[in-house]
Amino acid sequence: MNDRQKTISRQISLDGLGLFSGERATLTIAPALADSGISFVREQGDHSARIPALVQNVLKRPRHTCLRNGTLHVETVEHCLAALSGLGVTNAVVTVNGGVVGEVPGMDGSSGPLVAAIQEAGVVDQEAAVSPLVIRKPVQVMLGDATLAALPGPGDHLEIIYDFEGPEPVAHQVFAFRLGGDDFGREVAPARTFIFESEAEELRSLGMGGHLRPQDLLVISASGPVENKWRFADECARHKVLDLIGDLVLAGRPIRGRIVAHKSGHDLNHMLVRQLLEQQENVDREGLLQRDAALDIRRIQRILPHRYPMLLVDRVLEIVGDQKAIGIKNVSFNDIFFQGHYPGTPIMPGVLIVEALAQLGGILLSQKLEHTGKVAMMLSMDKVKMRRAVVPGDQLILEAVTVRVKSRTGHVRCKAYVQDKLAAEADIKFMLVDAEPL
Repeated sequence: MNDRQKTISRQISLDGLGLFSGERATLTIAPALADSGISFVREQGDHSARIPALVQNVLKRPRHTCLRNGTLHVETVEHCLAALSGLGVTNAVVTVNGGVVGEVPGMDGSSGPLVAAIQEAGVVDQEAAVSPLVIRKPVQVMLGDATLAALPGPGDHLEIIYDFEGPEPVAHQVFAFRLGGDDFGREVAPARTFIFESEAEELRSLGMGGHLRPQDLLVISASGPVENKWRFADECARHKVLDLIGDLVLAGRPIRGRIVAHKSGHDLNHMLVRQLLEQQENVDREGLLQRDAALDIRRIQRILPHRYPMLLVDRVLEIVGDQKAIGIKNVSFNDIFFQGHYPGTPIMPGVLIVEALAQLGGILLSQKLEHTGKVAMMLSMDKVKMRRAVVPGDQLILEAVTVRVKSRTGHVRCKAYVQDKLAAEADIKFMLVDAEPL
């Protein structure tokens, strides 16, 4: 697999009806800069919103994947994302214009027309290298009798094995595909959305899908496709792989390893992406522990007014602009609070864990130039949760991420971990005041 990021060489547009809504919309895919990822732009009248294709922007929907930003949504994005991923495109801007719902045109229920259009336009390499998410440890998610497992595997591509079970005449299908090795355009992209005849009748009784004909997707009866023909003997399993490839884009990074699926759908796909991102965060934190400190205790003291015994950040490992900071608090039996807080069974007070998070948040906010000479004072806390006890010998890994910063206030989302286990979390708001008020 080419390890360079890619984008489409020129803008393309397609239009059609949404599979679920029946509304006509135009889909436009345009080139994007390296490291920008894939994002959707929803245009509706005078309103527009940019929606990065990331799992945190997923709005739960039955039978498809929806992304949202505020009140604007983009529905049924998985076939478009699969087409981009299948051709190696890592950066693109996808605009959806028309209709009330904001559904991507369904075309023939597959990714085939999109793949053909992208291939005609061409895909170009960019200077930046791909930063893949490599599966390090097995991860499994389950819903009922459906299972989805991610396993360590090849480091240069993603292997997918899908085990599909359905009623006759589909019965049992197994399909294996190597994303980055096999021909997505030929083997997966043509596989169409399918629905069993009993499900189609139920949806029609609810007033859904009235615009669809059997030729617009696969409607499967006990004797086979209704007024249609199979494109593959195992087309159902192949389309499930197509959906899975599209949903995996929501990790924001190409995934390397092996995925084994049994009867899984969009909900499980989203769950797996969240679990893989959490695993990657743990790996990143472990790597940070081996680095030299971005801020040692002397530099921390120049930023924070706190001193012993209330200075609770020992090191800052990483600061990403004014957006994210990761720090360390080494929990020692010699910490003064253990003398009186459950001395027989020493437990770090939860309020001090939150205080440590607040101090890291203050360090993060101090990175913004306009806040030089200001001190972040805690204004309020929300969504505070203590997840596990912290005891002497533990090393607290503190994480602060900026939510919003204004001239006099700041909002930071914080988490504390012991190894890979979440110990505490809180949303903290600050007032930014002069360090030396008159």
